[in-house]
Amino acid sequence: MSMSDPLADMLTRIRNAGKAKHKSVDIPGSQIKIALAGVLKEEGFIKNFKFIKDNKQGILRIYLKYEQNDRHVIYGIKRVSKPSRRVYVSSKDVKPVLNGLGISVLSTSKGLITDKQASKQNVGGEVLCEIW
Repeated sequence: MSMSDPLADMLTRIRNAGKAKHKSVDIPGSQIKIALAGVLKEEGFIKNFKFIKDNKQGILRIYLKYEQNDRHVIYGIKRVSKPSRRVYVSSKDVKPVLNGLGISVLSTSKGLITDKQASKQNVGGEVLCEIW
């Protein structure tokens, strides 16, 4: 059975694994998921990730990050642009998430970048998700 929204599936798996206090979570791989995992690592929301090749599409293993009191670093994840309703913003309409405490990930012509990077580089694009 095919999935209609693989990115929403990835975000849900990360959210559920964090609530269940798992050390890592396995997700079916793709290039955009690897790029999103790279942004999450760069921003400090996950420890690390690695791509495991198999005879199919591969597996993306994400190692989750927790605070001192075993609370997941990611408090919330929200999918903004969906297959049924795409959300695009221009460079001047990019807004911070929770007054800068979170990030939104944009798909631009320069790849997947955060809202802060989009403002600096003066580019807009499709808002994929918000993480705080």
